[in-house]
Amino acid sequence: MANIRIWLKYDGTDFHGYQIQKNGITVQELIEKAIEKITGAKTPVIGCSRTDAGVHAYMYAANFRSDTKIPDKKLPVALNTALPDTIRVYKAERVSDDFHATFSATEKTYEYTIDTNEIADPFLKRYAWHYNYFVDSKRMKEGARYLIGKHDFTAFMASGGQTKTTVRTVKNIEITEKDKVITIKITADGFLYNMVRIIAGTLVYCGAGKLTPEDVGRILESKDRKEGGITAPPEGLKLISVVYEE
Repeated sequence: MANIRIWLKYDGTDFHGYQIQKNGITVQELIEKAIEKITGAKTPVIGCSRTDAGVHAYMYAANFRSDTKIPDKKLPVALNTALPDTIRVYKAERVSDDFHATFSATEKTYEYTIDTNEIADPFLKRYAWHYNYFVDSKRMKEGARYLIGKHDFTAFMASGGQTKTTVRTVKNIEITEKDKVITIKITADGFLYNMVRIIAGTLVYCGAGKLTPEDVGRILESKDRKEGGITAPPEGLKLISVVYEE
């Protein structure tokens, strides 16, 4: 059987995350059903990240094994006929047998969007956290500097996460602002459960004056989740890039 990698995008608003759940429709469930419909075989699909309910993906990778005769170029079109229009597969390709969408990834980038306008932009409702208070993005940048590098991010992991190590390397955090809409872009070799949303909530609290930039460093060193800011809501988060060492 061939090992096939697909690249897709999805609006996560209507889904209970990527991974199959008992209590709601998920992206993985729908992809597996689509593959079964066009190939006739039940096929488990491995995703590059377990995104939470309401979280989006602009660039998401998954892989599965199949003996389908459908050419790679036509496979996305075939799959899309069996998927809702909020999930689109746009590329399929054969990869090596040892490729694993999760464990073969060397780098991921997430983007978090905060709308700080007094009145929320309806076109951002599904894709941004409406936090209608003054937020100083310069203070956020100062606080973010403490998170760059290789650290134990236990203080930025929600309970329920399962991982062998809580050490991650954050390669870059870029914070930009336009028309009172703030974007946090974080690149790392991997992320803990809710790590990006907790970082976003903590940095927003820093920008709002509820925490100092130095507090971010203190929170990191504490390794205590209770010391940090809130977990930002899911709608502002999207996975925008996954890198593999081919």
